[in-house]
Amino acid sequence: MIALSSQPIDVGAVLAAVDGAGEGAAVLFVGRVRDRNRGQTVQWLDYEAYAGMAEAEMEALAGLARTQHGAHGVAIVHRTGRLQVGEVAVVIAVSAPHREQAFEACRWLIDTLKQRVPIWKRERSLGGEEWLSEHP
Repeated sequence: MIALSSQPIDVGAVLAAVDGAGEGAAVLFVGRVRDRNRGQTVQWLDYEAYAGMAEAEMEALAGLARTQHGAHGVAIVHRTGRLQVGEVAVVIAVSAPHREQAFEACRWLIDTLKQRVPIWKRERSLGGEEWLSEHP
């Protein structure tokens, strides 16, 4: 399961996509919109993505998590559109034979997704609106 979604993410479905075998470990990362960022009170975020390229890059990252980190199953779903504080923005689930592999792969996926996948966010705070980027 690799997807962009304009609708709320079903966290249980994302976990179920990698947890079918019931062997080893499964790790779930749920990223939510924070109420504070850079010392400002956040009101909402807008996420935009270059859909075809973003999904292709997420697929490539899933493949690398399998080959380089020993993951068996990988699922990544990222929201697009306007999200309010507390809403789920991204869910990553990873299954692997051992917990260390699953944790390592999951952390690598979220860190690398933020750097490489063409998803942008605009943050509205009390200080105004600003496009934020973690891309180099």
